[in-house]
Amino acid sequence: MFSRILSRSKFLLVIACIGILVLAIALLAIGAYKVYHAMAELFTNGVPKESKAFLLNFIEIIDLFLLSTVFYVTSLGLYELFIDEEVPVPSWLHIKNIDDLKSKLISIVVVTLGVLFLGRVISWDGQSDLMGYGLGVGAVIFALAFFVSQKKKI
Repeated sequence: MFSRILSRSKFLLVIACIGILVLAIALLAIGAYKVYHAMAELFTNGVPKESKAFLLNFIEIIDLFLLSTVFYVTSLGLYELFIDEEVPVPSWLHIKNIDDLKSKLISIVVVTLGVLFLGRVISWDGQSDLMGYGLGVGAVIFALAFFVSQKKKI
């Protein structure tokens, strides 16, 4: 009886899947809203003379979309792992185990960190410690890459 209860409790993860999917949709909506306003400003005022701030706004929008992708992949991955492994997804998105999900998330996190660093480079004022920030981002990316490479060896 306990086995049956435990087996059916996997459907509780639907709550997590739906919650994470709602967060992904919210980030997509915020990103779309920001794209709309950026384009409206571009068509109304033309290209601004200070292109750094303009580019930084676009990079922030890209970051929102990347984060929404992280949430979407997490939601889909949990659903595929625990609820229905036959979810129709592209072949590169099939998740067979929790390590597949971690690898996909790590890949997106690495790209997101790169975009964040690019945003920091573009907005750099020449005064703040960009090297320390870059080394920190690089250390995290290195640690994540090392983690993924060790998992593949096991």
